[in-house]
Order: sequence, then structure tokens, then C-alpha cells
Amino acid sequence: MKAFQVTDFEKNPTIENIPTPNPKADQVRLKIMSCGLNFADILLKSGTYQETPQLPFVLGMEVSGVVDALGSNVTTLSIGDRVAVFGGHGGLAEYGCFDLSRCVQLPEKMNFDDAAAFQIAYGTSHLALGYKAKTKPDDTLLVLGASGGVGLTAVQLGKLMGARVVGVARGTHKMEIVKKEGADFVLDSDDPDLVSHLKNLGGIDVVYDAVGGEQFKSALKSCNPEARIILIGFASGNVPLLKANHLLVKNITVHGFYWGGFLQFKPSAVTESLKQLFEWYKSDRIKPHISHKFNLDHAEDALNTLKQRKSTGKVVVKIHES
Repeated sequence: MKAFQVTDFEKNPTIENIPTPNPKADQVRLKIMSCGLNFADILLKSGTYQETPQLPFVLGMEVSGVVDALGSNVTTLSIGDRVAVFGGHGGLAEYGCFDLSRCVQLPEKMNFDDAAAFQIAYGTSHLALGYKAKTKPDDTLLVLGASGGVGLTAVQLGKLMGARVVGVARGTHKMEIVKKEGADFVLDSDDPDLVSHLKNLGGIDVVYDAVGGEQFKSALKSCNPEARIILIGFASGNVPLLKANHLLVKNITVHGFYWGGFLQFKPSAVTESLKQLFEWYKSDRIKPHISHKFNLDHAEDALNTLKQRKSTGKVVVKIHES
């Protein structure tokens, strides 16, 4: 089978022809239909992600597909079932074997592209805003990196939770996308008066930060007393340093957040979250924004589109045609 494989962290991944895997006892094999890309895939290919597998490995953290082989212990899925999986890697290939515990059956109306773009982005925002930050109606929510894969889901879900949403994105096109997805106010990340604008809006109660760097500093200066800051990631490449006295004076709480970690120490939180998210999808209250689609032969172009900030929402690689 064809697979987009990392063989050397100093070199770009390449399309390789490797053996089709067979599932272990508690696994299923999928005919992979679509793979959603994430910023973490860029870190994975360079060996700098916190959960990087041993070389060689296939990129692609989340997939959707059709079950085509069952491990000997699998009784709850059948050949032909449609599922989505957060596998951590292995998605940019024609077939892949994944643990049964990671498989989520798809609603009938959900297509494979939406399914591949769904779990990480919506799961991250839902648990971060609800479970961690306990976002309330009438909170003012600031979303940094609002046009990105997780950012747009935070905008959508923030509105569903009743918050007043302020999105920050770079450039007119991305700002328009954020506004279209429901943000009440949209600001340009390059605006030198960002702090003044945020304070003029009444200050910030919840910060959703997937960017870090200078934007984090602006957000912190704009926080109201008892604000909650959620650290999602550092797409800017700059991990900010926190001055604890600033947190003390305003009684600010900072939450570190890594969605994949919940699968290890509190999987029930992920299960309940996805159940709610699928219900919202089925009732047309949320839908992934996918700006670019590529086929497997152009997986490198897909990663570069993400890395160069050319995308909004999600980038999806289509492996097989539906």
C-alpha cells in the first residue's frame, strides 16, 4: 500500500510502498478514506512533538474510513462500519490498524471529510471551553488564531455556549471567515492597538490561545479579574513566559490543555464530549470548515499549506474516493 512515511527527521516525508498491516487482537483495520491534518503533524515530522513514535512511521493523526478487517477480540464493530479514529499517527496511508478503543462510529449523515476534520478540533475546543474554563453565557471569549483548525471550532462552540466571541486573525480574508463563523467582533493580529481594542470591548473573561508569543501578552493585559486562560498550543513558535505576580493581582487562572492526554487519564470526558458534539452535528448546529483538500500523492503540499498559514479551518487529505 502507499503511505506518506517519515524515515528521517532531517528529511521530508516521502510516499513509500509498504506492506499492508494486519490488525492485532484488539484492533481493526481501516480502508482509510480521509485524513485531517493538524499543526502537530508538522511537529511530528521533525521529531519535536511530545508523543513522537519511533522511526519509521506514517504521518496523519486523525482519520475516517471503513472497517475492512477485525482483530480476534473485536465484537462491537463489523466489516463495513464507518468510523473515525484519533490514532496519533498512521493516517496518511491507504490502510491502517487502530485500537478498537479509539474508534468512534459515524452518524449516518456525516461524510468522511467532515469526520476526519472533526475529533481533534471540536474535541479540543469543547473540553477546553466547557470542562476546563467553564465558559458561561455572557462571558467575553477571546480566540487567538481564530481562523485555524481549532480556532474556528472555538468560535462556533463559544457562540453555542452563549459567550460574546472576539476572534483574532491575520488579514482581511481570514478575518471575514472568522466573522462568517459567528464571531461578534474580529480583530487583526497585526493591529498595534490590540490591547486597547480588547479593553474597549470590556475586557476578556476567557482566553483561548493556540498561538502564544506576543498575542498571549496582549491577551493577558486585557484580562478581567478572575479570567481563565486556556493554553492550547504555540503556533507562533514562541512559548510565552508567565509572570506569576500578574496572575495573582487579578486572580487569573491559567489552564494547560492537551486533548490527547484525556484519552489516557480520563477517556470518559472525551466520550461524553464527542457524544454531545455529534448531536450538534446531526442537528446542523456545527460543521467543520475545510478550506483545502488534497489527494495522498500531494500530502507534502497539504502539509506545506498548513505550515505556511495558507489555510483556514482544516486541511484534509483524501485517500480513497467515496
